Amino acid sequence: MTVKRIDIRSARTNLEVHADQTILDAALAAKLPYPHGCRSGRCGACKSRLIEGEVELLQHSPFALTDEEKAGGLILACRALPVTNSAVAWLGGGEEDAVQTPQRLSGIVTHLEDLTHDIKLVRIDAEDGGSSRFVAGQYAQVSFDGVPARSYSMANRHGDGRVEFHIRHVVGGATSQYVHGALKAGDKVTLEYPMGSSYLRENHSGPILCIAGGSGLAPIKSIVETALAHGLKQPIHLYFGARSERDLYLVDHFRALAEWHANFVFRPVLSEADSAGYRRGFVTEAVAEDLSDLDGWKAYVAGPPPMVDAAMEVAFARGLNRSDMHADVFFTPEPAE
Repeated sequence: MTVKRIDIRSARTNLEVHADQTILDAALAAKLPYPHGCRSGRCGACKSRLIEGEVELLQHSPFALTDEEKAGGLILACRALPVTNSAVAWLGGGEEDAVQTPQRLSGIVTHLEDLTHDIKLVRIDAEDGGSSRFVAGQYAQVSFDGVPARSYSMANRHGDGRVEFHIRHVVGGATSQYVHGALKAGDKVTLEYPMGSSYLRENHSGPILCIAGGSGLAPIKSIVETALAHGLKQPIHLYFGARSERDLYLVDHFRALAEWHANFVFRPVLSEADSAGYRRGFVTEAVAEDLSDLDGWKAYVAGPPPMVDAAMEVAFARGLNRSDMHADVFFTPEPAE
């Protein structure tokens, strides 16, 4: 039997899951708002309880799912291949219910701007003039003309009828090469969003830690700006890591926010260059030096896999509850042929 039936108790529905298809893949294909983040077994956002049946778990980070959690019946939906017909329920409640069913929309490119030598801002307005609906920290599947669709995180706050993305140029990447070389204002785009569960939990009253690497600043920018605009008063610390000064962007913007909001701290960190006014080293090392106790904090992390893994290790070693880690892993796509 190559097809298994999975009862998604949280959604009160049954799915067919084909061979080599994970529970999360099947759920997203059916347009279910299954909580998820990295889709690679690193962040733990899709952690679920296996109520009935048996699954095979593919390789995953021990930070996302511990041996104790597995022994207690928890799985990662993004790494779970059903062995038998099964029943699962995703974890969470309250603000977890903010996850919305993704919608397919048409948009028009209205603004392009170089943020760094290899990161471009792309602003897209809804073609029908409607308002954008997403939660700070979520992402969209973006389809430009004639190139593979890619996932990009929204960098702006929701509600103004537009979305902004920070798209890094990847050598050999068909989509990013198109964006940096051929995309122009007036081009039509197809968007499917909102997606992802690494979004701002506004009911949380404790301190907030944000760590961004490279274009991972996009969802973190949305989270920070939304938190401040909505009047969150707890301490908010943003650490932004880059290789050299030319890889940094929006530094003046965040320094201005720090001047306007006494509860906001901004720390840019360079890993490969010494520049006046900037700390030197890995961004996660700076976090480890500054913050010794993260019990009761929320952490939002976005960037390349090694940085996310290091951030998790530092945060958990300093007492962060695993359920308070929300990670968005920025994978580099395979080069175009």
